[in-house]
Amino acid sequence: MSESILSVRDLSVTFPSEYGTVRAVQNLSYEVYKGEALAIVGESGSGKSVSSLAVMGLLPRTATITGEIEMLGQKVFTLNDRQLSALRGNSVSMVFQDPLSALTPVYRVGQQIAEVVRIHHPEVSAAQAEKRAVELLDAVGIPEPARRSGQYPHEYSGGMRQRAMIAMAIANEPELIIADEPTTALDVTIQAQVMDLLKSAQEMIGAATVLITHDMGVVAGFADRVLVMKDSRMVETGGVDDIFYRPQEEYTRNLLAAVPRVDIADAEGSKSVAGTAMRKIADAVDADAPVIPREERPAVLEVEDLAKVYPITKGAIVRRKVGEQRAVDGISFDIREGECLALVGESGCGKTTTLMEIMQLRTPQEGVIRIGGTETGALTRKDRAALRSDITMVFQDPMASLDPRMPIADIIKEPMRVQGYSKERMDERVDWLLKMVGLLPEHAARFPTEFSGGQRQRVGVARALACDPKLIVLDEPTSALDVTVQAGVLAMLADLRARLGVSFLFVSHDLSVVRHISDRIAVMQKGKIVELGDTEDVFSDPQHEYSRELLSAVPIPDPEIARQRRRNIIDRSRFDGPEGMMDRPVLPS
Repeated sequence: MSESILSVRDLSVTFPSEYGTVRAVQNLSYEVYKGEALAIVGESGSGKSVSSLAVMGLLPRTATITGEIEMLGQKVFTLNDRQLSALRGNSVSMVFQDPLSALTPVYRVGQQIAEVVRIHHPEVSAAQAEKRAVELLDAVGIPEPARRSGQYPHEYSGGMRQRAMIAMAIANEPELIIADEPTTALDVTIQAQVMDLLKSAQEMIGAATVLITHDMGVVAGFADRVLVMKDSRMVETGGVDDIFYRPQEEYTRNLLAAVPRVDIADAEGSKSVAGTAMRKIADAVDADAPVIPREERPAVLEVEDLAKVYPITKGAIVRRKVGEQRAVDGISFDIREGECLALVGESGCGKTTTLMEIMQLRTPQEGVIRIGGTETGALTRKDRAALRSDITMVFQDPMASLDPRMPIADIIKEPMRVQGYSKERMDERVDWLLKMVGLLPEHAARFPTEFSGGQRQRVGVARALACDPKLIVLDEPTSALDVTVQAGVLAMLADLRARLGVSFLFVSHDLSVVRHISDRIAVMQKGKIVELGDTEDVFSDPQHEYSRELLSAVPIPDPEIARQRRRNIIDRSRFDGPEGMMDRPVLPS
């Protein structure tokens, strides 16, 4: 056994609250050895991040910590602030979940990396530290590192900011790197690049790594050992193969079963919770009623040659146009009754702009949008208000989309009130809607803060269903949820579609989720749809190289497959901007 870098013994962390003592971590023990990668996995609230903050000495003073943490032979709880600061950033470093919040917005990226070097090595001059910052940015794959070093964090894409955080983390060649959900907010292609980079950085400097995540697909391709947490306690630990192929605890098996597999279609025996539930629902529907061919079903939404161009201007007093950004560039698709179309692609490809153009119910800048056969450009104000009940939306962040001052009943009644429903009818529908999305009628009197993330998303779906819509637009509805909660929400959506015949426009960058809920897929890149077809056709035989890259980047929760898998990388020099960013202006000649 190689030497121990980190030893955690009987760690417990509690916080005071108005409802009593909150036990965030209880009796946690584990070791991390030189050069190995340990993944700590579990649902939100299981204590993963709190345990890592305890190791870093970053918990607030209100926390009560017991047990023992030994890092590089030093007992952490015996160190004062100055001694802990000497360790942090030098011998142990951390990559945080949100790189934009972790980077100071008023300092250039190169300055922030150079600062980490100079704090721990005062003998290094400012010029040498800046040179080192450029070298580190180059090492983590930032294009034009000398120029990028002088830019601010907001001028970086999400993936580039996370790369800069990794550059900062390895600046002083630490012996331990803690990565707390480093890929949660990233697209699959950028996620794959960041995890490859984190693995390379670990091998480059020989550091041990602790990866905190709920994404079992990421764990399969990265970790040597896995520690599973639930309700503040460790429930199981072992080698990555043991945990994935021979889990001992029911919770671990449920966690693995909840993960949708991009490499297995339902028909081939997917065992994910969402896939299994949706397969049963589909079988039940097929048994009860004949399936009407797609071409014979009415179109709920038709989009023809839709385009949205944003002018790029320059000048403080007299503004002049210097270029344009084609956010959406002549796309066409339709959605039939009872169908789910998934719109997929990286951030910046134009997905959200497409949704906004549809949801405005106005004349688009270019092209035609029809809802139920009616052109949005021909609508009067009264027509537009009436049509709002036919097309509704479920947002990505369930907490931000629900008014925290309103009880759930009022939130669900709001769209019905706008459409002129009577009080009696609204009261009846609230109970029915809550039951429909798997909640209880007594939940109607509660406020959003009293619900979990998955329950809040169910409330958002209930509100979207309030006025019997024909089409629901779902904008990344499961990206902020744990895999087990995500599986329940996906199964609920599939059940609703089967029972109510509602159509979905499902926007996501998670192709594992998309495979288990959509009938058809439209792949977007740089404002264009580069591939459109039936879900299984696109997954089994993708025709466009960008589709192949997206599929090859999706993590698969199987260690053996992850070790043998080779990603299909497109030559990014043919894309607009670094990292395939879609936001470089098209300058006039």
